[in-house]
Amino acid sequence: MSANWLTSGGIVALPLFLFSLIAIALILERLIFWFRINNRQRKIVQEVLKIYPNDPPRTVQILRENSTLPIARIFLEALSRDRPNPEAFRLALESAAQAEIPILKRFNTVFETIISVSPLLGLLGTILGLIRTFAALKIGEIGGSNSGAVTQGISEALISTGIGLIVAIVTLLFANMFRGFYLRQFAFIQESGGQLELLYRDRYERRRKGR
Repeated sequence: MSANWLTSGGIVALPLFLFSLIAIALILERLIFWFRINNRQRKIVQEVLKIYPNDPPRTVQILRENSTLPIARIFLEALSRDRPNPEAFRLALESAAQAEIPILKRFNTVFETIISVSPLLGLLGTILGLIRTFAALKIGEIGGSNSGAVTQGISEALISTGIGLIVAIVTLLFANMFRGFYLRQFAFIQESGGQLELLYRDRYERRRKGR
C-alpha cells in the first residue's frame, strides 16, 4: 500500500480531501464566531439592561460600539425607532431576532451536506476498490503477478471508507456543538429581549403618565 493516502484512497479520496478542507475552514470560522459572541455578549447585555432605565442614549451608544454582536443589532433595531408603543417595540425585537437566525445558523447546510455525502463517497470508494480487486483476481493466481493490483484494490476500499467516516464524524461532532450554541443563543436572545421589553414598557408608561 502506498504511503500517500490520497493516492491509495482512489478517485473518491480527492473530493473527500476537499470536503475535509472545507469542513476545517468552516469549523474554524464558527469557533471564532461563537467564541467572540460567548466571550462578550452576556457582559454587554447586563450593562445595557442596567443603564437603559436611566440613560437610554448611553445605551444606544454602547450597542452601536458593539454592533458586531447579534444581540446588539437586535436591541438597536428596536431602540432606534421613534417612540414606538410597546407592541411595536416587541414586534421590532422579534423581527430583528428572526433576521439574525441565518447568521447564527450559517454553514449548517454545508455541514449537513458533508456529513451526509462523505460516508456515501467512502462507500463508493469501497465498491470501486472491490471491483478493482475482483477484476485483478484470477482463480488459482491469487499469489501471482496480480497480487499488487489486488492489494491496491483492497487498500483503496479500506482507506476510502475510513476517510469518509472520519470526515463525517468530525464534522458531525462540531455541527452538533454549533447547534447547541445556536439553541442557547436563541434562548438568551429571547430572555434578554423580554427583559428589555419590560424595561421599555415601564419607561413608556411613566413617560405617558408624565405628559
